[in-house]
Amino acid sequence: MAPSRCCGQCMRMWVALVVLCAVASHAASRSISRLDPVLEEKFMAERHEGWMARHGRIYKDEAEKRHRLAIFKRNVEYIDSFNKAQGLQYRLDINKFADLTEEEFRATFLGFRSIPNAEARQTWARTFRYANITGQDVPPEKDWRQEGAVTDVKDQKQCGCCWAFSTVAAVEGITQIKVGKLVSLSEQELVDCDDGDNGCEGGDIRKAFDFIVKNGGLATEDAYPYQGVDGTCDSKASASRQSPITSFERVRQNDEQALMRAVAQQPISVAIDATKLQHYRDGVFTGPCGTELNHAVTIVGYGTTEEGTKYWMVKNSWGKSWGEAGYVKMQREIEDKQGICGISYKRTHTKKVLRTRKPSCTSPATNIRPHGCMCVVVSKCCKYVYA
Repeated sequence: MAPSRCCGQCMRMWVALVVLCAVASHAASRSISRLDPVLEEKFMAERHEGWMARHGRIYKDEAEKRHRLAIFKRNVEYIDSFNKAQGLQYRLDINKFADLTEEEFRATFLGFRSIPNAEARQTWARTFRYANITGQDVPPEKDWRQEGAVTDVKDQKQCGCCWAFSTVAAVEGITQIKVGKLVSLSEQELVDCDDGDNGCEGGDIRKAFDFIVKNGGLATEDAYPYQGVDGTCDSKASASRQSPITSFERVRQNDEQALMRAVAQQPISVAIDATKLQHYRDGVFTGPCGTELNHAVTIVGYGTTEEGTKYWMVKNSWGKSWGEAGYVKMQREIEDKQGICGISYKRTHTKKVLRTRKPSCTSPATNIRPHGCMCVVVSKCCKYVYA
């Protein structure tokens, strides 16, 4: 009986100890919980300091810093929460836009503006030249970067001239495809010299193409380097023109198959609603987004993930630190005919196919080149390239 009583007493003491430990643990937890907001604020402030150092961000005073920290905190909490969710096909990033509100981001970096332009219609080609191509001319995957038709990702900085970068990337691409030489062209010339658009305040890629047609091409990036601000047109630099085109076309609207046929042949300039791309990191962007077209980009390819999701490979102009080294994969062939973020929206009229001028051969026709110029030395015989 004694051992039994002893065990019973021990058991009661053990249970009491467990209860006391549980109560103490709960009390400690409540105490720590009360401290969490303070620790969290300190931790967030440290994250903000680290982010500022990485991106070279400097504020004018402590008041602005506190204001930006509050915005940074909201964005980071949203990004962290989003990335913890299951079943998503893309992730968000605490990137260089993390201390901006959505409204500030839109106002500064989304510069596509649809500008009425009756004149530009005179330089549109009236037919879609890729309407009937099929088979091997439209492979299941395409990446113009691998074929040397895409220049490095550029950065428009705090200038709303995405329209210029989108246009230039398309011209650079078709020039390389036809000439065999990739040359970086000048966005700054469009910003400074294209009176039909509004420089850093926004513009329309239709007018930009129209300017290039009438201007006889663009200067190279080296001759007319990018400044990221509105400037006065440098007529001397502008005179050294490259890559002339004679017209541009619209891809059939609300038709991603037509857009795919066009991208299979060359990079294509498009307008999208990029509001929700502010914090994009990687993966296939599946939305949500609207069709309020506010940003111009360039489609440089398409493909399918291992999981079977079809996507467009899109070159952006926010530098290599954004997205997938400056690119975003956007879901392709969705149910909405307008496409993801309006990429095939019927009212954009912004998916351009470029045509370059016909060849002017002066050398004897001794050899037929793939691009249509009949001569031995391509650089000496072809004044313009035939598309």
